[in-house]
This record gives sequence, C-alpha cells and structure tokens, in this order.
Amino acid sequence: MIAPSFILVRPQMGENIGAAARAMLNFGLERMRIVDPRDGWPNPKAVAMASGAGRLLDNAGLFPDVQAAIADCDYVFATTARGRELVKPVVTPERAMEMARAMAAEGKRVGVLFGPERAGLENEDVALANAIVTVPVNPEFPSLNLAQCALLMGYEWRRQTEAVAPEVMGLARTEFASRVDVEKLGDHFEERLDAAGFFFPPDKAEGMKLNLRNMWARLGLTRAEVQTFHGMLRQIAFMLKKQG
Repeated sequence: MIAPSFILVRPQMGENIGAAARAMLNFGLERMRIVDPRDGWPNPKAVAMASGAGRLLDNAGLFPDVQAAIADCDYVFATTARGRELVKPVVTPERAMEMARAMAAEGKRVGVLFGPERAGLENEDVALANAIVTVPVNPEFPSLNLAQCALLMGYEWRRQTEAVAPEVMGLARTEFASRVDVEKLGDHFEERLDAAGFFFPPDKAEGMKLNLRNMWARLGLTRAEVQTFHGMLRQIAFMLKKQG
C-alpha cells in the first residue's frame, strides 16, 4: 500500500518544513514533496527543525509547480480553511484519510496539498485537486500552522491504517489481580467487617456480603491495589488491638 504524498506548496519558512517532516514521521509518513520553496532548497533551518526526521528532507522531491508535483497522483486533496468558489467535494480530515486508505489499498497514488503559511493555497492550486479538506475550526481564527495541518492529516491517516484501541488501562508496572486474589480480598474484608459488627441486622448480612463481592469484581483491581487493601486492613486491625 502506497502512503499519501504530502505536498508543501510554496512553503516560506524552513522551520515549518522541518516541523512538517517531524509531524509526518510521527505517523509513519515519509513521502514529502516540496513545490517552489521561497528560501530555496536544501534549507539548513529545515534540517535543524526536522531533528530525527531529517531523512524525509533528504528524500523529498523538489518540484517547480503543483502540476509537476501531482503528475503521478491518481487523486489529490487540497487542505484549505477558506471558502472557495469552486464546485468540489468538501470532506473532513477523517473522511479524506479514509478515502486515501481505500484508494491506496487499490494501488492508487494519493497526494495532499498544503499551502504556504501566509495565505494558504490559491484557487489555481485548489482547482487541480479532486476534493477539499477542511477542518471545523474557530471561524474567527481558522488559520492552521503548516506543521499543525500536516500533523492532523498524519494522525487521521494513522488512525485509518492502525488498529488503535480508543481506551486502554495503563498498569504502571503491575497487572490486574486474578479472580482468586479478589476473592481472598473479599474474604479478608468480610472477616474484619464481621468482627466490627458491620453486617447488621443478621437477616440482611448475606445480601450485604453479596453486594460487596459484586463491587470488588466490578472495580477491576490490580494486584498492587489488592495488596494495598490487605495492608490497610491489617494495619487497622493492629492499631485497634493495640488500643485495646
């Protein structure tokens, strides 16, 4: 599967080119193309900002105009926040990268145009694209930095190509307690609570114990947390015994 080419059109600052390279590599994208950069190419400021992503700059294609940069692309997206007097599909970054993934899976080449920092893509650039990508930003301040835009599109590409769980539990060098661990903790609590006269009146004791067991099972405790609870109970029992 051929990943999309990110095409920086007439970028003005080397620092932004380097930052865009870092954003791309964060999400596994390495196909950068640069169209008519203002300060020439190669650019030492871009290299400095790219840091560990310098290889993207080393392999970046340099083109005189947009037509040449997209000549081998089967489908092109143009990123822009401004309204256009052009009849084209307008999609979100998520939808754009969903489409890009489907086309890439068929062996097609996809390009994504990013405009210069000052004013973005011109209508002449957008006219060459198949679709427009627009982010639902604050209408009073719609401008995105070049690297920010590359980061956003790269993130959506990665989401479409990697199975990433929306939520995971960070266990901090421990693991979930086993069912036996949780049952033993329940036994310990029942023992201490029974000694303290918690299960009263007697006819409700079984229901109270059942509710506690259900609570322990529902909490999803780690082994470290179970040990902490055991330690708390032992310390409480020790201090009560010490105090008579």
